[in-house]
Amino acid sequence: MGGLYFSFLIALLLSANVEASYCSNEGLQTVRNISELTQDNYGRPGLSHITISGSLIHGFKEVEVWLQTFAPGAHTPIHRHSCEEVFVVLKGTGTLYLTTTSHTKYPGSPQEFPIFSNSTFQIPVNDAHQVWNTNESEDLQVLVIISRPPVKVFIYDDWFMPHTAAKLKFPYYWDEKCYQAPPVKDEL
Repeated sequence: MGGLYFSFLIALLLSANVEASYCSNEGLQTVRNISELTQDNYGRPGLSHITISGSLIHGFKEVEVWLQTFAPGAHTPIHRHSCEEVFVVLKGTGTLYLTTTSHTKYPGSPQEFPIFSNSTFQIPVNDAHQVWNTNESEDLQVLVIISRPPVKVFIYDDWFMPHTAAKLKFPYYWDEKCYQAPPVKDEL
């Protein structure tokens, strides 16, 4: 019994240490191999997300950089956020859907923009958008840079859902593991 308890305790301590080191920028290598970084789809089929440099994982305060790969037919939800976003298309083709109607009641009909390898595009603060891999035979891979991390995302069911009804997702999926809520102030 004592040996089993000791093994459990060691396993628990090691898992806590792995969690702490994943969310710490202490000892972060200056040069890292992207293929060795944590990759996940966060329950979204067809997505591969890697945080290359992040606020919660690496302690960045002003920018965050992601590498995202979308399988054929995969896409982001219709969403907006209170940060600027820049995309660099590394591979594949797809479609950007974008509205610049944050001042109206709902996003409305989006403009469609073809995206392709070596193209880049930017998303202004609070503009609803969606990225689709519309290529049936090739992945779409993008490098994404956001300002003001960690990102607060407002998700829409469709383009005519009121802005006030959009669902806030914070922390976002890839930030959940390292997010620490600020301490609650004592009201007294």
